Amino acid sequence: MASKCILKELKDLQKDLPTSCSAGLVAEDMFHWQATTMGPPDSPYAGGVFLVTIHFPPDYPFKPPKVAFRTKVFYPNINSNGSICLDILKEKWSPTLTISKVRLCYLAGTIIRSLTRILRHMASELNLDMRSDGFVKVHDLLELNLKTFANIPLSSHIVDEIKEAVRKDNKQRFSLLEENEELLIRANQGHSTTATILVYLA
Repeated sequence: MASKCILKELKDLQKDLPTSCSAGLVAEDMFHWQATTMGPPDSPYAGGVFLVTIHFPPDYPFKPPKVAFRTKVFYPNINSNGSICLDILKEKWSPTLTISKVRLCYLAGTIIRSLTRILRHMASELNLDMRSDGFVKVHDLLELNLKTFANIPLSSHIVDEIKEAVRKDNKQRFSLLEENEELLIRANQGHSTTATILVYLA
């Protein structure tokens, strides 16, 4: 059962990966994958190629895979051993989860960090149309010529992805407001709206 699930996941993942990423088997071992991702341009990671290993246990999907960076990288949610620290890879793992869903969860985190950078540090520089109460239109953010820390253009995301990322943020750093069929966002107290929200998602 495990090998059948893993093969299907690999095929599904390879269809969805951006051109800056790749994934495949190591020595034809179905339970051992290696993925690569390019460092986002205009970031401290620019020009780098980062290797990630994924090891599946024999009883997958009932136990989570182990996901770790083999390339040394200093980044939120990655410990000194390169392991990605996500609760869904530990105590909150579920057999209904897949590597693609883990990737989406990690990407949601990079969206949040990107928004933090934009709304905290770049709002003035980018001439964002910010209301007196701190709200800006999500649509305006998605038109910015910026990339997340996952090296994905912010413009490639949709409003619903921003909404879902904010919903999953357990630190509740942002508030959303729907007004006249338009979604608006602002940084909550303690998270200045004079900064930017740009961070990278892998």
